[in-house]
Amino acid sequence: MLSTFNYEKLNSFLKDFYTITGIRITIFDEAFNELTSYPIEVAEACRYIRKNPKAKQACADCDRKACRKVAKLKRPYVYRCHAGLTEAVAPVYMGNLPVAYLMFGHLLSYPSYEAAQKIITESCEKYELDNKTLIRLIRKLPLTDEDTILAASRILMAVTSWLCLDRMITLRQQELPAMLDEYIMKNLSNPLDAKTLCDHFHIGRTTLYKLANENYGEGIAEHIRSLRIEYAKKLLKENKSLTLSEIAEQCGFSDYNYFITVFSRLCGISPARYRRS
Repeated sequence: MLSTFNYEKLNSFLKDFYTITGIRITIFDEAFNELTSYPIEVAEACRYIRKNPKAKQACADCDRKACRKVAKLKRPYVYRCHAGLTEAVAPVYMGNLPVAYLMFGHLLSYPSYEAAQKIITESCEKYELDNKTLIRLIRKLPLTDEDTILAASRILMAVTSWLCLDRMITLRQQELPAMLDEYIMKNLSNPLDAKTLCDHFHIGRTTLYKLANENYGEGIAEHIRSLRIEYAKKLLKENKSLTLSEIAEQCGFSDYNYFITVFSRLCGISPARYRRS
């Protein structure tokens, strides 16, 4: 675990969120392990669905997939789970390192109970549940409109930075992944590769590759390249006086043409067009 969590403060925050919105909220660590939630119990309909082992595993897989997605999006993600219920998740970042995820659900975002019943029973057909029981439990859930869900997701994203500022979540600075990420950010303009990082931290390549995949969801070279492109986008937007060649150099691209190629491939647009737009 990369972070230390103040559970007393976190539980108080989760309770406040539920009091305001009436929506259950959960926090996961960076490895997608559930840490705490409010209320503790999921909705009765979800408990019934999860009685099926396949459905329970599908819930866990769905949560992990959503967390991985927002780790790359860096913004809230609203979606329907495998059972047809609506959920939302937002990442908590320290620098460029995802340290936790906030998730809320399980909501009925449908125009009517009839529409909800149809999609949810069809989605859960493979779990061989009793439809009468499932429908009865679905009708215990309130219908939640799209505006409410979007508003709640915006609140969710707004508080992610506050969680760190209020020290509900603190990064264990002695942990190697945090130190690795900090070193990369400070040295983006310098030559960086696996050998440089391994030599600096006195670790093997296997350890480095494992750390990168587990913490960034991509290889170390890809992660460095992604950070350089993000920094390039920042310079293109905020520093109009810099030439493209100067930006390429500041972002660690010694070859100007390679910078143009990589930026265009990852962003779908050239640096010059990105600046103009």
